Amino acid sequence: MPNICELSAIELVRLMRAKELSAREVLSAHLAQIARVNPKVNAIVTLIADQAMARALAADEALARGAGVGPLHGLPIAHKDLQLTKGIRTTFGSPIYKDFVPNEDSVVVERVRAAGAILVGKTNTPEFGAGSQTFNPVFGTTLNPYDTTKTCGGSSGGAAVALACGMLPIADGTDMGGSLRNPASFCNIVGMRPSPGRVPGWPARVGWSTLSVDGPMGRSVADVALLLSTIAGPDRRSPIALADPGYTFAARLGRDFKGTRVAWWQDLGLPVDTRVRAVVNAQRRVFETLGCTVDDAQPDFRSADDVFKTLRALAFVTAYADLAKDHRAQMKDTILWELDRGARVTAADIGRAELKRTEIYHRLRQFMDRYEFFVLPTVQVPPFDVTQPYPTEIDGVAMETYIDWMKSCYYISITGHPAISVPAGFTSDGLPVGLQIVARHQDDWGLLQIAHAFEQASGQPRVWPDL
Repeated sequence: MPNICELSAIELVRLMRAKELSAREVLSAHLAQIARVNPKVNAIVTLIADQAMARALAADEALARGAGVGPLHGLPIAHKDLQLTKGIRTTFGSPIYKDFVPNEDSVVVERVRAAGAILVGKTNTPEFGAGSQTFNPVFGTTLNPYDTTKTCGGSSGGAAVALACGMLPIADGTDMGGSLRNPASFCNIVGMRPSPGRVPGWPARVGWSTLSVDGPMGRSVADVALLLSTIAGPDRRSPIALADPGYTFAARLGRDFKGTRVAWWQDLGLPVDTRVRAVVNAQRRVFETLGCTVDDAQPDFRSADDVFKTLRALAFVTAYADLAKDHRAQMKDTILWELDRGARVTAADIGRAELKRTEIYHRLRQFMDRYEFFVLPTVQVPPFDVTQPYPTEIDGVAMETYIDWMKSCYYISITGHPAISVPAGFTSDGLPVGLQIVARHQDDWGLLQIAHAFEQASGQPRVWPDL
């Protein structure tokens, strides 16, 4: 692998600003890596190399004449194929939109471009981002780079694989039930679900929704903080956008955690694969070496499953019911299942779900008055067979639906608390496992700080895929 592609995003920006590397050199190295590796894993599904090189040239010229450059100056990025990209095909992984070219950018794309990053293309996602296994009828399946017979997770699977393979230094994703965290766990990278409103969502048909968020991915917590610093911040087009400026997230990640109280998961009332359990629990000592007080404790997630499934079904009806009237035959079975379930949801069901969601939030709030952070597995299973759409059982416990194996992620989603997946190690057969940290309400910065501290203290060397 070219050394340039192994460097962190922060280091790349430093070298380009110091004129020790040019944006064209950085882009060329990543395009070469894409050409070499992408055919083996199918992570980047649309490539605009010529346009990217023209932007890299413009970036070099701007720096040469002393013009101000942004915090992401010269960094190659490919956006998840759910993000609108003006003039560049955006398919949502659906045959209905296989030739769709938007006439506007999403907020994330706007901000990343303004910060100086260079768009090279789009990353693969399941159809409409539904499910945590990245395959669709437009572009096919994305493979796990640590074992190409396994899934990379999803729905931000293409982004996670591109990062893991050195094809990109930063990437973005979305997360409703774990789509930033799940592929991060499966691909040995970092994926953060920010607080709702931290990254404004636009365009959005339902501007008040807090279930799905946009967020950053990277190979290190510092790189994730860098990207979050550019995509976070207020925007009047989003009614739930938080007023806090984003730029603070990349600063001062160092912090003393001596005496910080951390709650360590027990069983969550969920089946967890023994391999995942072993890898995650082995990292408890890292938090203890940081000086944290670590207790066996976990919140009460009673009713969380019903709440999430009800609100998820409502979200799918809102987003895709009209589309299904004319294109039902072109939509995958799990989306149709969500739509059919949503059609049966009553106003009383929705009201009950919102009441229960509020109760869960307050139980977690009270729990985290005592504990500043909660640690648990990101995913209940390690990467599974790529030909399997989703796990049907965990340790002999049958999964009732296509998303039941994701509860350790989506229980957190409904509370609105920020969460991050950081690499925790590998199973005995070489499959990545992520550790999930949850912070207090809207404490995204504190979350990044403890994730950074864990990453530094764990002492795990970067393990590159052998491709």
